[in-house]
Amino acid sequence: MRLVETTRAHSAADAAQWQARVDLAAAHRLAVTHGFSEGIFNHFTLAVPGTDDRYYQIPFGLHWSEVTASCLMEIGYDGAVLRGEGDVEASAFCIHAPIHRLVPRHACVLHTHMPFASALARLEDPRLLALGQTEIAFLDIVAYDEEYAGLAFEPAEGERLAGVLGPDRAVLVMANHGVIVCGETVAEAYDRLYYFERACHVQLYAMWTGRPLKEVPPPVVAHALRQYADSPVYGGKPASDHHFAALKRLLDRSEPDYAE
Repeated sequence: MRLVETTRAHSAADAAQWQARVDLAAAHRLAVTHGFSEGIFNHFTLAVPGTDDRYYQIPFGLHWSEVTASCLMEIGYDGAVLRGEGDVEASAFCIHAPIHRLVPRHACVLHTHMPFASALARLEDPRLLALGQTEIAFLDIVAYDEEYAGLAFEPAEGERLAGVLGPDRAVLVMANHGVIVCGETVAEAYDRLYYFERACHVQLYAMWTGRPLKEVPPPVVAHALRQYADSPVYGGKPASDHHFAALKRLLDRSEPDYAE
């Protein structure tokens, strides 16, 4: 009986880890489709389900349009390759490993230089304003790192970023750099990444008109945030799960090899 239970537990763990690989591979492919990628640079990582000492990362040099579930490496928090083959990109390790280690709630960590969010990060005042309901959704989960510290080639930089983020913020606008977007799942993190870029896009377009910006009054912002917190759940799943599942269906038709 114990052998059967152990076998079932291993099977469930294996299934969860494979699904995690598929989802992270999908996120890389989708980032190319949505214009969030930057050649072979930037990095998406995910804590390996059922573990507390490793995360998934692609081998350095792979274009995101080439990423598959099976190509992902398992990287220890010390930078060792525990499973898979390839080089560990230094800044990916130095940013992501400390965040995974210090803020385990952030199971999925997505770092990009996507254009509109990165443009906002280059302004003297990079704050996302309460100009509409998409922007409002981020106001209580976004943090701002106000000083660019150079290339992240030391884990101390990732530790610093983890401290700015903390467990209560899921989006970090990095001065003169880009963004880090986190979630407890790939679906949650990618949904946030997608809509944060759209929010930045719309704000910059509004700013570019040169006309006065119309901000939502604080009482209405507070009301909208409460509404977001009480958003309906459909089929027992949050909206982010449904969004990501829909995006994966598009990939299933156009690039099904991501799941190999």
